[in-house]
Amino acid sequence: MEIIKLNNGLEFPVIGIGTYMLSPEDAENSVREALAMGYSLVDTANAYVNERAVGRGIKASGVEREEVFLSTKLWPSEYENENAVDETLERLGVDYVDLLYIHQPAGNWLAGYRQLEKAYKEGKAKAIGISNFEGKYIEELQNKWEIAPQFIQVEAHPYFTQKELRKTLDRYGIKLMSWYPLGHGDKSLINEPVFAKLGKKYGKTPAQVILRWHTQMGFAVIPGSKNVNHIRDNLNILDFTLTDDEMAEIAALDKDTRYYHRTDAQLEQFAAWHPQFETK
Repeated sequence: MEIIKLNNGLEFPVIGIGTYMLSPEDAENSVREALAMGYSLVDTANAYVNERAVGRGIKASGVEREEVFLSTKLWPSEYENENAVDETLERLGVDYVDLLYIHQPAGNWLAGYRQLEKAYKEGKAKAIGISNFEGKYIEELQNKWEIAPQFIQVEAHPYFTQKELRKTLDRYGIKLMSWYPLGHGDKSLINEPVFAKLGKKYGKTPAQVILRWHTQMGFAVIPGSKNVNHIRDNLNILDFTLTDDEMAEIAALDKDTRYYHRTDAQLEQFAAWHPQFETK
C-alpha cells in the first residue's frame, strides 16, 4: 500500500473504503470485506449513522485494530457536546481514532475544533482534520488553531482540482482527502475519452484510472460501495503509474467546476440537525 506522510510525521494509506450513504448493514459488510481484501483505511462520520456498524465490521474482519486507519467526523450539533468524542469512540467500539474531523463549518465550529485539539492531546485522535472548510472558513481557522490539521476532506476530481485551496494546504503540509472522486450524477467525467484510452493501455477501467490520478496528485481517496467487486476494483489501482504526459492530459480537463454547491441556509440546517444514532 502506498502511503501519505502527514505534517505530524504519521503515515496514512492513499486509498480507503468510504461509508457515506451506506446503511448500517451495508457498511458493516463493506468494511469487513474491504479489510479482509487488503484495505486499511476506513472512513465514516456521526452523520452517516453507521459508526456502530463500522466498528462491528472492523471486529468481524479479523484485522488487528492497530492495522486499521479509522477516520470519522463530528457533526455540527455535536460540537458543543463535551462528551462528543467519547460517545463517538463508544459507538465505534475503539479507544482512539486515527483521524478525527469536524464535518462542516456550521454552528460553533471553533468549539468543535477545540474538541479535536483536546482529543489529539489526549491520544484519542492520532490526527485531526477539517471537512468542507474552504475559502473564508479555512482562512479564519488559520488564525485560531493551536494545532494545524493533518487532513482536509473536500470535493476533488479532475474537473475540480482545488487549485486555490491547495496553495493554503501546501503552506501547512495539510493533505487532501477527496470526496466525489469520480464526479457525481451525470457521468460526464467518467465518460471522458482520455480515461477510456488510458484504461485500454493499462488494462483498467476509467474509474480505476481516475482513482489512480487522485493518488498520484497526492490525494487520499475513499470511494464507497456495497458491491464487493467494485470495492476490489477500487483497491486494484496501485500496480500502474500514469506518466507525466498522461497526468498533464488529465489536468487539461480541469474546469474549476464543482458538483456540490453548499448554501448558508444549508449550514444553518446542518447546525440544527441531530443525527439519530444507532442504539445497538
